[in-house]
Amino acid sequence: MDLIILDNISKKYRAGDEEVTALHPTSLRIAEGDFVAVVGPSGSGKSTLLSILGAMNSPSGGRLIVDDIDVYSLSDESRADFRREYVGFVFQHLQLIPYLTARENVMLPLAITGLGRKEQLGMADRALESVGLKGKESRLPNELSGGEQQRVAIARAIVNNPPILLADEPTGNLDTRTGESIMATFSKLRNEGRTIVMVTHNPDNCRWATRVLEMVDGRLTD
Repeated sequence: MDLIILDNISKKYRAGDEEVTALHPTSLRIAEGDFVAVVGPSGSGKSTLLSILGAMNSPSGGRLIVDDIDVYSLSDESRADFRREYVGFVFQHLQLIPYLTARENVMLPLAITGLGRKEQLGMADRALESVGLKGKESRLPNELSGGEQQRVAIARAIVNNPPILLADEPTGNLDTRTGESIMATFSKLRNEGRTIVMVTHNPDNCRWATRVLEMVDGRLTD
C-alpha cells in the first residue's frame, strides 16, 4: 500500500532577481514500511525534498498525498495537526535542550497534546526503552555520548508513535561505529512498521534501506 505519493512536486526559490529550481518536477510513491535512502551531494535538493515530505515547505507545484490526505491543501492549523500525528523528524543537529533530562527532552512534543503527566512520562520512557536507553532517562545531554544523544532525538521523534520518520543526515556527526548502531536502530523501527525516509551523503548507510534514490541538481532518480 502506498502511504506517501508525490505527484509532480517541484520547488523554486527567488535568489535576488534569479529564480532557482531546488527540486525539478518529481513523482514518487513510497509504500508503507519502506526504508528509503536519498543520497546525493550537498546542495542537490535532498533537504528540500525532506522538508516538503514533512509538510514544512510548500511546493511550487504538484501535490503531496499521505494516507489519502492532500497535505498542502490543508489550512496551516490542520497541517500542523497532520505533522504531529503523522511525522517524526530526526535532524543532524539534535536540538536537545541542555538543561532538560533525556526523558524531559523526549516529552517535549507531548506538551500540547492534553495528555496527563503520568501518561506522558510512560510514553517517553517507552520511547527511550525502544532505542536502547532504558536506565538513562534522568541523564542530561552532556552526560550522554554522541550516539546516546542521537538516540534521545530519535526517541523524541517517535514518542507520538507517528507512522512516518524523516531523518536528515542522522549519522553526519558520528564516528563509523556509532553511526552503524544508529542505522541499526532505524532498521529496528522500520521492522516495527514505520516508514522511513532518510537523506544522507554517506553511501554506507544505504545498505540498511529497502530502496535507494539519488538526487543530483534537484533531480531524483530511482
